Amino acid sequence: MNLDKLEQAEAKFFNMYPGGFEHPDMVAIGKKHKMDKMITTVQEEFSEDQFGNSKAIVQAMSKLVSRSSMVSLFEKPKFRDFVNSLHNQHETILANGLREMLHGNQEQGFNMMLDVLISGKMAKWSLISVLPVYHKPYDEVFVKPTTAKGVIQQFELGTLVYKPRPSWEFYKEFRSIINEMKTKVDSRLAPNNAAFTGFLMMSLDQ
Repeated sequence: MNLDKLEQAEAKFFNMYPGGFEHPDMVAIGKKHKMDKMITTVQEEFSEDQFGNSKAIVQAMSKLVSRSSMVSLFEKPKFRDFVNSLHNQHETILANGLREMLHGNQEQGFNMMLDVLISGKMAKWSLISVLPVYHKPYDEVFVKPTTAKGVIQQFELGTLVYKPRPSWEFYKEFRSIINEMKTKVDSRLAPNNAAFTGFLMMSLDQ
């Protein structure tokens, strides 16, 4: 990790937006993302006691993916159609995978979800990482391919090799590094992990 570049990015961001994400322009952007509402809704819809009816869980997944500003407009209808086409066994695996990812064995849950997504050619980083980052916004990370690749290059994260197909190994390492980077900057740049990776995205050389 190149700390000098991170410090330069921090200084540049505060120069443009004094107060970081407390700056009015950043507050306005935050309102468009409805982050607080999405966090509350995802935490309620996927609390541990909600799991039991797999069909209801995967329908809730589809509904909340469609509401997320972090998932592309192109992927939302494809994910909805994919969820609606699932047979019972895959519904159960996808729902149980999300439960494990949020409340149990994360690696197992990630891979269960990934297997189902692969079956429908829907193995996208955004789809597998978006609900966890709403559920645990200070711990989990949203993996946006262009941002991930740019952050790896710009901040010289030599241990990471990005690949289009999601993997637990990359997710775990990326999450660890993002959470470490977050500790090296002013807390006003990291009200949550999605905002922090947004700061990193805005800091990338164009």
